[in-house]
Amino acid sequence: MTLRPDVLLAIIGMAVATYLCRAGGYALFRALRPPRYVEVVLQHLPGPIFMAYAMPALAAHGWKGWVAAVAVVAVQYASRNLAAAILVGVGAMAGLGAFEAWYLAR
Repeated sequence: MTLRPDVLLAIIGMAVATYLCRAGGYALFRALRPPRYVEVVLQHLPGPIFMAYAMPALAAHGWKGWVAAVAVVAVQYASRNLAAAILVGVGAMAGLGAFEAWYLAR
């Protein structure tokens, strides 16, 4: 394995850019107090961002993704155990994929 200077420079550049974006946000909010509506929006932002990542993946997997997502939400709601919900989701996707392959092979 060889160390390429251009790749190393790109990695360092991305790390610096990421750090500056995060540090800049903290420095900005420390220096300026945002209006109340901005604070409220920022408090509710993680949910929509998660949905923006999750929905295309669910749509790409079709009905299997939606069934697995319902199973994950149900287990998480009932047990409040994230590990169990993840295991159920992975198991549901694997089981539904195997069922679909078996059904189409008949």
